[in-house]
Amino acid sequence: MPIWRIHGNGRTVAPGAVVRPDERLNWPATIAIGVQHVIAMFGATFLVPILTGFPVSTTLLFSGIGTLLFLVITRNRLPSYLGSSFAFIAPVTAATATAGTGSALAGIAAVGILLAAVGVLVQVVGTGWIDRLMPPVVAGAIVALIGFNLAPAAWQNFQRQPLTGTITLVAVILFSVLFRGFLGRISIVLGVLVGYLATVLIQVATGASLIDFQPIADAAWIGLPTFQLADFTKPGTWSVIAMFLPVVLVLVAENVGHVRGVATMTDASVNRSTGRALLADGLATTLAGAFGGSGTTTYGENIGVMAATRVYSTAAYWIAGTVAILLSLSPKVGAVFNTVPPGVLGGVTTALYGLIGIIGIKIWVDNRVDFSRPVNQYTAAVSLVIAIAGFTMVWGDIQLGAIVLGAAAALAVYHGGNLIARWRKTGADDVRAPRETAG
Repeated sequence: MPIWRIHGNGRTVAPGAVVRPDERLNWPATIAIGVQHVIAMFGATFLVPILTGFPVSTTLLFSGIGTLLFLVITRNRLPSYLGSSFAFIAPVTAATATAGTGSALAGIAAVGILLAAVGVLVQVVGTGWIDRLMPPVVAGAIVALIGFNLAPAAWQNFQRQPLTGTITLVAVILFSVLFRGFLGRISIVLGVLVGYLATVLIQVATGASLIDFQPIADAAWIGLPTFQLADFTKPGTWSVIAMFLPVVLVLVAENVGHVRGVATMTDASVNRSTGRALLADGLATTLAGAFGGSGTTTYGENIGVMAATRVYSTAAYWIAGTVAILLSLSPKVGAVFNTVPPGVLGGVTTALYGLIGIIGIKIWVDNRVDFSRPVNQYTAAVSLVIAIAGFTMVWGDIQLGAIVLGAAAALAVYHGGNLIARWRKTGADDVRAPRETAG
C-alpha cells in the first residue's frame, strides 16, 4: 500500500487549499470520501451493463480492478475512477444484435489495445498530435454523435412503459435542477430510484406484473461474477471491431481532459502522466472486454466529487476500487439492478443520451468554435446527420455503422476542407507573387 502524507490536521481541508494526490486525510475521512466516489460513479456504471445486457457484477469487478490498475500504472500520482464508458453503448448494442456478445467483447478489447498503444505513443512524443488530429470542432462532433445516435434506443424502452418513463425523466430533471453539489451530481441515481419505486407502487395498485423479484430472492449473497470470453474468431467480428474504433477518439479526449482538469486543481506536473493514463485505461478496457465487462473511462462524476470536497488524494480511490470489487462479489446486488424496468431505463436514457450529445456541444462552446467557417459547419452537420439517421455502409464482408461513418466524416471534412483551403491560398499567392515582384 502506498504511503501518503497527512494533510493539515488530517480532518479538514484548509481554506483555499486542496488535498494533493500524495496526501490524505485521516483514514475514517478517507474511507468516507472513497465510499462517496463509489456512490457518484454507481449510477452511470451500472446503467451501461443493464443497457447492453452485460452482467452488472462483472462490470463492477473490472471497474474496481481497472481503477486499482490505473493507480499502479500512473504511479499513484493521478486520482481517477474508471467506470463504464457510455461511448461503448451504441457499438455494443449493434454488435450484440448482429454478431453476438463474444464479438462485442472483442470490439471492446480491441479498443483497449489501441488506446494502450496511443498511451505509449503519447508517453514518447507528447499530446500535440492529438490536438492537431482532433481539434475541438472534431472532438465535439464525435462525442455528440455518439449520444444522439442512441436516441432510438431510449425511445424503444420508453414506449414500453411511458408512465414510469415520464416519472423517471421528470425526477432526473428535478433533482438536477433543484439540488446543487453532490445530490445534483447523482440525479441519475435518484431518478432511477424514484422510477423504480413508482413502478413498484403501480404494480401493487394495479396487480400488473412489472417487476419480477424472484431472481433477487434466488440470488446468493456471496459469489463470483459471470465471465465470458471475447471471441476474435467468429465471422463478422472484424466488422464489429471497425464499428468500435471511433470510441478510441472519445476515450483519448476524456482521459486527456481528466488529466488536465486534475493538473489545473493540483499541480501542472500531473500533465506528464497523460501517456500513463491512456495506457492504464487501455489495459483496463482490454482486461474488461476480454472477460465479459464493459469498457472503462475516467469519470466526470468523480471529478465533481473532488472539486466539491477539494480532496484529490489517490488514497480515496484505492478505497473506492476496493469497495467496487467487494460489491461485485454479491450476486444479489447484480440481481437487484437487473430488475430495473424498461420504462425506468427509457426515462433515464432519454436524459442521459441527450446529455452525452450536449457534452459534445459544450466542447464547441468552451473552445469558442467559429461556426461562421464553412469547414466547421459541415464538420458538425454532416457527422451528426449520419449518426442520427443511422447511416450504414457495406464494404465486402465489413459493415460500417453510423458511429464509425460519422467519426470518419468529421475527420475527413475538417482536415480535407482545411487542406483544400490552404492549397487554394498557396496557389493564389503563387499566382500573385510575380506581379507583386514586378510592381
